[in-house]
Amino acid sequence: MTSTPDALNAELAQQTELFNRLRIDNSDPAALEESRRRLGEIKRELAALKPGGKDAKKKERLLLKTPKGTRDYGPGEMFCRDYVERIVKECFVLYGGAQLDTPVFERKDILAGKYGEDAKLIFDLEDQGGEQLALRYDHTVPLARYLAMGGVTNTQSKLWQVGKVYRRDNPVMSKGRMREFSQADFDISGQWDTMIPDAELLSLLCTILTRLEVGEFTVKVNHRKILDGIFEVCGVPPEKIRPISSAVDKLDKLPWSDVRKEMIGEKGLDAASADKIGEYVKHKGGRPLLDQLLADATLTANAKAKQGLDEIGTLFTFLDAYKITDKILFDLSLARGLDYYTGLIYEAIVEASAPPGLTATEKPDPAPAVPKKKSRKSGGADEDEEIDESQVGVGSIAAGGRYDDLVGMFTAAASSDGKKGAGLPCIGVSIGLDRIFALLWPKWVERGMRSKEVFAYVLAAGDGLLPERMALVQELRAQGIAADFLAKNKPKLNAQFAAGERDEVPYAVILGGEELKAGLVTVKEQRWEFVDGKKAKVESTDKGTQMPRAELVQWLKATETFRDWSGGRLIRQ
Repeated sequence: MTSTPDALNAELAQQTELFNRLRIDNSDPAALEESRRRLGEIKRELAALKPGGKDAKKKERLLLKTPKGTRDYGPGEMFCRDYVERIVKECFVLYGGAQLDTPVFERKDILAGKYGEDAKLIFDLEDQGGEQLALRYDHTVPLARYLAMGGVTNTQSKLWQVGKVYRRDNPVMSKGRMREFSQADFDISGQWDTMIPDAELLSLLCTILTRLEVGEFTVKVNHRKILDGIFEVCGVPPEKIRPISSAVDKLDKLPWSDVRKEMIGEKGLDAASADKIGEYVKHKGGRPLLDQLLADATLTANAKAKQGLDEIGTLFTFLDAYKITDKILFDLSLARGLDYYTGLIYEAIVEASAPPGLTATEKPDPAPAVPKKKSRKSGGADEDEEIDESQVGVGSIAAGGRYDDLVGMFTAAASSDGKKGAGLPCIGVSIGLDRIFALLWPKWVERGMRSKEVFAYVLAAGDGLLPERMALVQELRAQGIAADFLAKNKPKLNAQFAAGERDEVPYAVILGGEELKAGLVTVKEQRWEFVDGKKAKVESTDKGTQMPRAELVQWLKATETFRDWSGGRLIRQ
């Protein structure tokens, strides 16, 4: 309810008297400051009620910025991002996938109860026409909902989707850790023989990361049944297994001492049980680690652990066939905190994944660098703390696992009698496109990669020749060659060359009046080089190559530049 001028004037008198009394009595500074603040508010409210007064409320200035955890990408960056996405999609198709698309928001009850402690990161939306909605957290739960809606008849499918997902997390923008980000998912559903789709997805992931040239990478693998078996033999009560798993999942960011403290202090686990867990999760390796665990009679006596170990053994055989065993690290500290995982789990890391001062595959102790909070003035109770980005790694660039029960959860929940619904085993991988972009963009700049697709720029020497330039540009486009021209009637030749250079176009096609009559065009190649670390055009006195217009398309497509065009390179070494 808006206060009247009389009520505000009365409160102003009371607050003025109170402020003066507090000041004279040397009262508590906090109380004095609160009184001063309220006085200012009353005066501003009174000024706002005076139309046209000198203290009338001014129109609030528009703050031009993107929401926290989001950013814009310019044309050059988008060219790089499109390159990354294109490679990923090509590999998805190469491995037999078919594309799927799901809504960017879901009913909130679809997302609820699937993400464990990370559920607090879901972006809620206001009531929309009687539906409680939320932005999707990942592609996995929407896919499971889609499969359940289809009546679980889509067996033995390979589906992929690429799109944005949302998490209300503290962002680290320079490392590609954001609130709005792009993920590319590939999922295999249906009844298959043991570990075949699991190995297929690991092969797909290694193929993608190799083709993207992210540098040396490692795919850490573990098995939820092995973890659950470890927790059981270490004395973890059934109701605490998922909370303890979430704590173990933090070992890539926190030292064991902190994780142990969380297990005991926050999760209520017995100290002896926590210490036993610590003896297991410190191990990582390959087949020798598997042999070591199989020789552990206490562990193999647990049915879950034994099944998980046998499946890892089968997986190693398949990884040898795919020739990617050298990229795999069996890591017992990998837990993956999401509640829906049931079997194999994995994540891909690079050196930049770890915080500064710690290698990505280093053991939990010594302690990794913990992200520091930057101090700043409070912006209110709901204000997020700001992360010191220099102390944070990129994190995993891809991750996934098996989730055999998620589709069945949906079909059971949708059943009127509440009975167990038809299930559908699934396994998937999610690739973090923004994190990969954060790794590749500096290399993209250093290597002199392109920022646009335009391959030929059509110029006119002489009287504009606008219709002729338009006709040739359209002819080139019809033959699959990206072409452009300066949208002016009679541009100067230098202005046209400058426009083509801004777009880093490798070939200038020059039209002249007399040459056109003779059916000829001139093609001039334009090259770039690094000068003092910056990309610069190579100056040349070459006037270009004259050729029959009818041979232009064939000539351009025969160039080395055209053959290498899809790779994004501008400067040839």
